[in-house]
Amino acid sequence: MKNTPKHTNRLIDETSPYLLQHAHNPVDWYPWGEEALNLAKELDKPILLSIGYSACHWCHVMERESFENEEIAAIMNKHYINIKVDREERPDLDEIYMSAVQIMTGSGGWPMTVFLTPDRKPFYGGTYFPPDDRYGRPGFPKLLVAVKDAYQNKRADIDEQAEKLVSHINQISNPESVDDLLLDDKIIEQAFYHYQNRFDSQHGGFGQAPKFPPGMGLILLLRYWKRSGNSRALHIVEFTLEKMARGGMYDQLGGGFHRYSTDEIWLVPHFEKMLYDNSLLTVAYLEAFQATSKPFYREVVEETLDYVLREMYNQQNGGFYSTQDADSEGVEGKFFVWTPGEVEQILGQADAKIFCDFYDVTDHGNFEHQNILWVKTPADLYAKKIKIDQANLVNILNRCKKKLFEIRDKRIKPGLDDKILTSWNGLMIRSMGLAYQILGDLRYLEAAEKSAKFILTELVQKNGHLLRTHRAGKSHLNACLEDYSYFIAGLIELYQASFDPYWLREADRLNQIMISQFWDPQNGGFFFTGKDYPELIVRSKSAYDGATPSGASMAIHVLLRLAILLNQPDLIEKAKTTFSLYDHAMKTAPSGSAQMLCGVDFLIDTPKEIAIVGNPLSEQTQEILKNIHRRFVPNKVVALLNPNTEDRQKIEELIPLLASKTSIDGKTTIYVCQNYACQLPTTDVGDLDKLL
Repeated sequence: MKNTPKHTNRLIDETSPYLLQHAHNPVDWYPWGEEALNLAKELDKPILLSIGYSACHWCHVMERESFENEEIAAIMNKHYINIKVDREERPDLDEIYMSAVQIMTGSGGWPMTVFLTPDRKPFYGGTYFPPDDRYGRPGFPKLLVAVKDAYQNKRADIDEQAEKLVSHINQISNPESVDDLLLDDKIIEQAFYHYQNRFDSQHGGFGQAPKFPPGMGLILLLRYWKRSGNSRALHIVEFTLEKMARGGMYDQLGGGFHRYSTDEIWLVPHFEKMLYDNSLLTVAYLEAFQATSKPFYREVVEETLDYVLREMYNQQNGGFYSTQDADSEGVEGKFFVWTPGEVEQILGQADAKIFCDFYDVTDHGNFEHQNILWVKTPADLYAKKIKIDQANLVNILNRCKKKLFEIRDKRIKPGLDDKILTSWNGLMIRSMGLAYQILGDLRYLEAAEKSAKFILTELVQKNGHLLRTHRAGKSHLNACLEDYSYFIAGLIELYQASFDPYWLREADRLNQIMISQFWDPQNGGFFFTGKDYPELIVRSKSAYDGATPSGASMAIHVLLRLAILLNQPDLIEKAKTTFSLYDHAMKTAPSGSAQMLCGVDFLIDTPKEIAIVGNPLSEQTQEILKNIHRRFVPNKVVALLNPNTEDRQKIEELIPLLASKTSIDGKTTIYVCQNYACQLPTTDVGDLDKLL
């Protein structure tokens, strides 16, 4: 018989795995909602808001040290209304209160700990606090008492500070547009110089440790290389992609990328794996493969998507899961590390000698006396060093990896956050759609379609609006801007992978809702939350491209493509208005505007509009599509009309780019247009060199 937990709080009724992890803390946690907020007002108590996520290592540490401690919990329960939030469910709250913490302390992170007045205004905050004074931080119980005393004895000061803070957040969250917006290639070039100045020429990436995977930055640099021919930009991209994929940042056995590297050489990661990182990095490696044709990049994509389909995908319903923990059995990284003895026992002496040497597995270890696998010397150079044929070496390593993976798979796995987020599913649908176009593996298209169907079935309200999250049979919470923009971007890519007009119709429908709900008709730009959303202390317009693209940047991505595909030029004007709000940010902080700058690159490049008339299943059409997709032409849209379709009129009405297009001599025919003007049609795939 199972032990009945000593404590159970209101989080027990939530669906978020992160909130459920805290459901048996002695802390009297509430979810964010009317009950807790009204009680704070009624009792005139300050709110202690704790925000984290299930894959966050330091969130687990603070829970063990403080939230499971009866004495600390007693102080919290006596003096505060305690609210727990999963930042992945409520990015709106996370964004507002993280701004407050950054203003107050100069930095941010998770777990986030913020003290609010009963009307939800922040007045003090930080991130992780230890149970006693250490790391230059005050002990959490001491802090709780000090904040309580200040709240009771200096209330006027606290209210004034909270008002000023909210005013400051409002100011930075709602930028003003510039009147003299000039978008040209200089803004992309400035971004290149910014990245070049921060480039680590020894280890790849940008800046110092800790190093985060700069997926969007690399995608932007590839566009600059395409535009300028500057080989330095391509070198920065390739060097960084290779260093990351050969480091411990990348799971050498199972595929997929960890969250970030704690050192400058990409060796020791924080071990959690996020769906969004693996989505964005898939795009970066796919585009590098298009740009260079190097099989290494294709292999990284295939291994990463194998990992996603194996461990982050619900085979039954088609949803993609959110995150995997860093910890298993309470120990960070335990699932991923090896000793030479373990390796030799599994592989035998001869294979183990080569494997351990290649992946740097030593008695001393590189992580707490154990070993994270990483590649110090690329296979071609290592094969020469040990005087062995490279193909033979690769066979040995693959054989070894397969055996070790099978044994590792029997270990206790890191925790899985299996909630299905509309936004992150949108990112992965886009990546899978692109991967199908470029690599042709049908599994990617099938997974993307299944995920999109799941979102459109399970995460759409009766009024057609999206919801944000689904788990355990329950969908809830209003969708944010990023849910719409990421998912619409996924639907557009899904159309370009399958040419099923259903996906484009849904993209158009949801885009209209996105504009009606999030667009600011007074000053332009997109709000983070919709007009039907519960009121927050600030309605912000965030455009920071950080670990994920901002909702606004991805909205621009969507507007510019739909404008061409659907012939809706007013969408381009909305994109330009949005650019004008973030002109200063794009010029002064390009690494925080990488996705938005990709939008600028698309706009000023006069994108290619490719219309194909032919049977999508015919050999000739397939050859043409392969030829188009193997090239790095990022600023394009592709539409296809099957001349035998019964829905021709409907499709031409939906996609005017296809209107009046016919096939020549019954062969698949290509039209390449720019600015709504088309060059002469051709049936010769060889002409694509000239046309593209």
